[in-house]
Parts: sequence; structure tokens; C-alpha cells
Amino acid sequence: MTRVALGVSYNGHAYSGWQSQLSGNTIQDKLEAALARFATHRVGTLCAGRTDAGVHGLMQVVHFDTPLDRPAASWVRGTNTFLPPDIAVQWAQPVTDDFHARGSAMARRYAYVLLQSPVRPSVDAGRVGWVFRPLDQDAMQDAADLLVGEHDFTSFRASACQAKSPVKTLQPIRITRRGMHAPHPEPGWAPCYWRFEFEANAFLHHMIRNIMGCLIAIGQGDKPARWMEQVLDARSRDAAAPTFSPDGLYFLGPVYDARWGLPQRTAAYDWLP
Repeated sequence: MTRVALGVSYNGHAYSGWQSQLSGNTIQDKLEAALARFATHRVGTLCAGRTDAGVHGLMQVVHFDTPLDRPAASWVRGTNTFLPPDIAVQWAQPVTDDFHARGSAMARRYAYVLLQSPVRPSVDAGRVGWVFRPLDQDAMQDAADLLVGEHDFTSFRASACQAKSPVKTLQPIRITRRGMHAPHPEPGWAPCYWRFEFEANAFLHHMIRNIMGCLIAIGQGDKPARWMEQVLDARSRDAAAPTFSPDGLYFLGPVYDARWGLPQRTAAYDWLP
């Protein structure tokens, strides 16, 4: 048997998340069906990190075992032949039997892309979150800095979360803004895109979307930056803001030790604001 790792990108807007369901309308279901057609045998995959309904993936990494000996490029082209247009294998690589897409990952990276505009998204509907009130970058960054390090993130944990522990280690959150070149007819408005980058050893269910809800409340002036510390210390989901939209959330991919020789990014990563 040969173990193969794949890097998979997808627009999650039309799907019920990553993990297989009876409906068959998940990324895992579509990928395994395509792999089975190409490989002519049933293929089960294990992923680096499950994504929710509506969440996108730029470099989801999976592995599977197969008795076939095929060139890496053929796994890419052959599998993509049977995938819908909004899911694509970016790369394939044989790995040793001790590689595990989830277990070998040292960290996971996400980005949230947010449109700030008085008008809702159109061309990028489903691919960005949206706020119609201006945001204060300094306030959001001050609040985000309070989350850095090892903490109990129960306040940002969904009730359905299956993680064994709410304690995770979060790296510094990077918040950047990219303005639009064309002026907006709305007086006093400067529409822009925001990008929030997250990296941690692991994330809880809805953790980033719940953090985003709090950051936006702070950025809009509804709460002070120090409120984030109160939410964290409360260790109660009731203390935090409502869960924010999945539309702008992207799984950038896992972080592996260099010894595995796997790509750290895909070309799709570069288009994000």
C-alpha cells in the first residue's frame, strides 16, 4: 500500500462542510467519490482540519492509502476530472506510512476576509463577510492581542464542539486593510477589505467565527477593546458576541515539519486581499 497526500482547494458556499454526511453534499463526499472513480477502488480520506458549512479551503491536506502506483501528477489530473468545478486537487505527493494529515500537523492557519461597505457583496457574495459600519483597526488589534498565547477558549466554543480540551495556543492575530481605488458615492465612506489571519495549534468548533463576532463588535465601537479580556475570562459562550458569518472564512492549511517535504501554500492563497 502507498500513502498519498493531497492538497485540496474548494469554495465551500454550496456544501455542508467538510465531513461526510448522509446527504452526500460535503467536500469529503465529493472528493472520495472522485478518487474512487479514478482509482477504481473505494478511497477513504483523513483531513488536516474539518471545515464548517460555507467555509472555504485553500489548502486542505488529506491522506489516503492505495494499492496503486501512479505518478503524483496523474492523481491531480485524474481526480480533478471527476470533481465539481468548485473543488480541485492542487497537488499530490507520496508520503511515508507514519504521515498523518491531522496528527502530523503542528499548527493550522485561517484567514477571514471581510468587506466593509454600505452596500452588500455582489460579485464576491459568499466569499467575504460583510459589515456596513466602519471599523477601528487599532481597537480590533488591541483586542486581538489579548487572545495571544495559551488560554481556555470556552467562551468562543460552539456547544457542539467535540474537542477534548478548550485550551489552545493562539499566535498573534494579524489584521490588515486594503482600500478600494474608486470613491464611493456615500458621503464619508471609504469601502475596503479587511483580512484577519489566525494561527494556532488547533481550533475549537466556531472558534474563529466567534472571535470575529467580538472583534467586529469592538471595531464598530459597541464594546471597548478590554471587553475581549472579560469574554475570555468568563469561560462562557453567553459572554461573547453572536457567531459571525462563515462566508469569509478560509482554511489556509496546516503547518507541517519540513521533513515531510509538503507544500506550505498554494497559488490560490495569493489572490486574497
